[in-house]
Amino acid sequence: MRSFRLLICVAMTALASLFAVGSAQADETFTFRVKSDYQYKVQIAFFSQSRSYVWPGPGRAFSLDDARTQSFPLSCESGEKICYGAWVTGDGNLSWGVGPKNDQGCKNCCFVCGDADMTPVLTLSD
Repeated sequence: MRSFRLLICVAMTALASLFAVGSAQADETFTFRVKSDYQYKVQIAFFSQSRSYVWPGPGRAFSLDDARTQSFPLSCESGEKICYGAWVTGDGNLSWGVGPKNDQGCKNCCFVCGDADMTPVLTLSD
C-alpha cells in the first residue's frame, strides 16, 4: 500500500509539471496600437506566424468603430511573429495587413513579440 501511494504521488507530480510547462507558453505581452481613419467600421484580428494561434480567437475579431487609437495587448511567446489583418465590417474584399484570412502579403504589418513592448500607432485609411 505504501509503494502504491508513492507511485501515485510521483505520477501526480509528473502530471503537475507537464501542465505547468504547457500553461507557461505565453510569457510576454505585446501591444498593437491601431487607429482607423476609414469611413466605415473595421474589424481586426492578430495572427501568429509562428504557431496556429489568432487573437481574439478563431472566427472572431475586434471592432474598430471610431477614429480613436485603440490598444490590443496580446499574451504571446517571446520571439513569436504576429501580423495584423483588418477588413471593412461585412466586406472582406477591402482589407489591410494579412487580411481576414491571414492569406495576403503585407509590408510593415508584422512584429516580433519581445522585440519591443508595443507598435507605433498603425493607421488604417483609404
